Amino acid sequence: MKADMGRRYRLYPAREHEKVLTAWGHTARALWNVALEQRVFVYEQRGYTMRAAEQCKHLTQARAELEWLAAFPAKAAQQILRHLDQAYDNFWNPEHPARFPVRKKRGHRLSIPFPGQAVAVRKVNRKWAEVRLPKLGWVRFRLSRALGGTIRNATVSRDGTGWYVSFGVHTGATTAAPNGKPMCGVDFGVAASAFVSTEMQPRVMPPSLTVNEKKRLKHLEQKKARQFAYAKKHNGGRYSHRLRRTIAAIAKLRTRQASRRSDFTHKLTTDLAKNHGMVGIEDLRVRNMTKSAKGTVAVPGRNVRAKAGLNRSILDHAPGTRRRQLEYKSRLYGSELVVVPPFHT
Repeated sequence: MKADMGRRYRLYPAREHEKVLTAWGHTARALWNVALEQRVFVYEQRGYTMRAAEQCKHLTQARAELEWLAAFPAKAAQQILRHLDQAYDNFWNPEHPARFPVRKKRGHRLSIPFPGQAVAVRKVNRKWAEVRLPKLGWVRFRLSRALGGTIRNATVSRDGTGWYVSFGVHTGATTAAPNGKPMCGVDFGVAASAFVSTEMQPRVMPPSLTVNEKKRLKHLEQKKARQFAYAKKHNGGRYSHRLRRTIAAIAKLRTRQASRRSDFTHKLTTDLAKNHGMVGIEDLRVRNMTKSAKGTVAVPGRNVRAKAGLNRSILDHAPGTRRRQLEYKSRLYGSELVVVPPFHT
């Protein structure tokens, strides 16, 4: 019984819980990096690929010797190794676009995964609920929508605006019957976010950042660059409190931008799948479309800055995310997604 839906809620941990979750997030990142390095080393030396079942034995021994790893929930550590297995499987799958697993940097989003049997949820009232996390206890979250199924996994994460808990839920949803509504073709672009063949006007995504927010983001990026240079020259590379506040302010703006983009994308794809019997889109190769134009030292590129701006605009409209959402929403609302070659469309 696998998860077929996702649910994401705003988490409100207490101050002491927040400190523990932050430490766990960095432990999870370090464990991922160590496990990946071990697999790479074993394969380079012996031509042998390790899997999670074998690495769990080494994990048990490491937890007995390392205090910081022993403080991390064992089920969460095992879940990280299973995720690494899945990353390898996606890389080996020729039909999957994933590349080889990479190390997670310190600035990577903090995330702690848990299997479904390691957590429990109880409803407090109409608006609030609590989730029980191993070694931490009950933590409340905003019950913005019903779970609607059986919890199969959970992930606690933090972005620029705060903490969140995501549940993978098995709802038992099946493919809906054809809704019998009219067909349409959709052209995803930049100036016009989406042009539907049955409409006379394009659908335009509002700017993900206002003019003042763009100015503030530029100022913060320049400020961060100066503080980085000062830290390297005078503090031995150690981050100051001011630099950390600058990074947090940038992360908050970036998260706000991503939330606005996600809101428009969800509303667009839901409307297309719900009100049309068939939706046709182009089979776009986003990775090729957003390649850099800088060229090489011998043969430098032309209009590099203009191409970089175009790449940002293409990625801001998230054509790959729109296609992924249409794939699963079309099954829920009784429509069909048809992908056609972009040549001469």
